[in-house]
Amino acid sequence: MLGHNSYGKSGVRLLKVERAHSHHTIRDLTVDLALEGDFVATHVKGDNTAVLPTDTMKNVVYAKARELTIGEPEDFAAALATHLLGSNTTATVARVTVAEHTWRRLDLAGTSHDHAFEGGSTELRIARARAAKGEELALSGGIDRLRVLKSAQSAFSGFPRDRYTTLRETEDRILATSVTAEWTYATNTTDFGGHFRDVRGALLETFAQHDSRSVQHTLYAMGEAALARCGAISEIHITMPNAHHLLVDLSPFALENPNEIFVPTSEPYGLISATIRRG
Repeated sequence: MLGHNSYGKSGVRLLKVERAHSHHTIRDLTVDLALEGDFVATHVKGDNTAVLPTDTMKNVVYAKARELTIGEPEDFAAALATHLLGSNTTATVARVTVAEHTWRRLDLAGTSHDHAFEGGSTELRIARARAAKGEELALSGGIDRLRVLKSAQSAFSGFPRDRYTTLRETEDRILATSVTAEWTYATNTTDFGGHFRDVRGALLETFAQHDSRSVQHTLYAMGEAALARCGAISEIHITMPNAHHLLVDLSPFALENPNEIFVPTSEPYGLISATIRRG
């Protein structure tokens, strides 16, 4: 018996140059699209009469990008999800994720260039839309690959020890991570850009200022701050891998290491996540 299933197109890359004025704007997006519904005949009998080709779904992204003003990523995701659901009678749910890549306008001698850009950070702004027949459109926003590091106000001590524990307690360590956060909009809103800036600002300010006793401690404080700053969201889910930086032993070289020389490691790493919601 066929269980839950879906299909769609992922990794649809789109770059739009907005040329309304001589001061061009670059919108660089990666779009994932998926449909759910009664596709039993497709799986069981090989009957494709209800299957909208994923190539068509890809083409919808490009056509809608031309027809519409992209605006906020949430707006574009909503338009795509609504179109896909409405154009396929078999589908009952359409899901769209839009990830926006950042570009910075080149600054030449103190003047922003009209049409030259440099790549931004690895950070992505994420927007998701879920359109389901008989239900209201559901929207969420998020951040991915937001790399942050603090070299003070970070500790980890007081943990249990057993015969396998080798980790030393510390009151002064590097805290580095790549933040992934996704929040759910609780109210009808159109100010997605403002909410994104509010949440992002709250996350960064709290990370910098919080006197951290653990990654969990700081993650929760960041979530609390985001909910306090932005009343339009009902909950936020945050994932923070602990990007370990190990103190290098310089004693073989007759040198001290007063918490200055570290080796960054990529694996293995701690992975901490939690959902913080309003009480």
